[in-house]
Amino acid sequence: MINRSGYFPGSTPAAYLPSAEGAATVRHKGKGYPPAPEPLPVPVMDNHTHFDFPAGDIAGDFTVALAAALDAAEAAGVQGAVQVGTDLESSRFTASAVDADPRLLGAVAIHPNDAPVLASEGTLEPALAEIEALAAHPRIRAIGETGLDYFRTGEDGRERQHYSFRRHIDIAKRLGLALQIHDRDAHDDVVRLLKEEGAPDTVVFHCFSGDRELARTCNENGWYMSFSGTVTFKNSHGLHEALSIADRNLLLVETDAPFLTPHPHRGRPNASYMVPYTVRSMADRMGVDLSELGAGLASNTVRAYGSWAEQ
Repeated sequence: MINRSGYFPGSTPAAYLPSAEGAATVRHKGKGYPPAPEPLPVPVMDNHTHFDFPAGDIAGDFTVALAAALDAAEAAGVQGAVQVGTDLESSRFTASAVDADPRLLGAVAIHPNDAPVLASEGTLEPALAEIEALAAHPRIRAIGETGLDYFRTGEDGRERQHYSFRRHIDIAKRLGLALQIHDRDAHDDVVRLLKEEGAPDTVVFHCFSGDRELARTCNENGWYMSFSGTVTFKNSHGLHEALSIADRNLLLVETDAPFLTPHPHRGRPNASYMVPYTVRSMADRMGVDLSELGAGLASNTVRAYGSWAEQ
């Protein structure tokens, strides 16, 4: 798997996660997990996280550590999460994780930065076939994260990224699943390919990175915009403008943990229990009641992925 931000999957995936008692002993770049925020008055879900990515080096049992991380999230008012795969290893992990804890749903895919590498090796088609097989699990509710990334993949790999994205769109449509999109420096082509292929009924722009124009496009097409910790950054002016015009029925929230830790803890490892920092920042910027926003985010998330109670 391509290393996106200095993390690698570990052999005991969820053993690195914060417990309900805190995680001061877990270290990342010399810093531990931030303190738990004040719990949200209305529970929400983290609709995009990576429990398979380590943020420390402590050992432990996978199911116990996963439960502890979700306990910590639940204590903060985050009642569920969507575990997201980015390659075969993490997608297989996802299929196991959703069986391990009912507070999890899953998404599986080949990350756009991996697609050109697999294509050059002649292994992209078998990988996509396995992704489709994994997606048949009843608690896998999305194909993702897929999409386009022009930041880490140059022009020589774009055609293969386009092909992989089109194939993921097709899988999502045939299986009736949501599509979770990774879109980095590629807004126009992401929108173009969605329209050329015919978008699935449910499309989620994970870690929404667009501006007012892309938000308007999402409003017009009924595509969800999932905001991460980046919306809490003071210099994220484009995101702030997008949030100001986004249809509230299309808003979601996520961590993308262990990445994109919200202000004021930027630079420390992220986790699902930190969603309240982002939700409070969104409510402040939108000038809306925190409970009202939370109820809307929870409702939108269930509408996008279905009920966590369904098997």
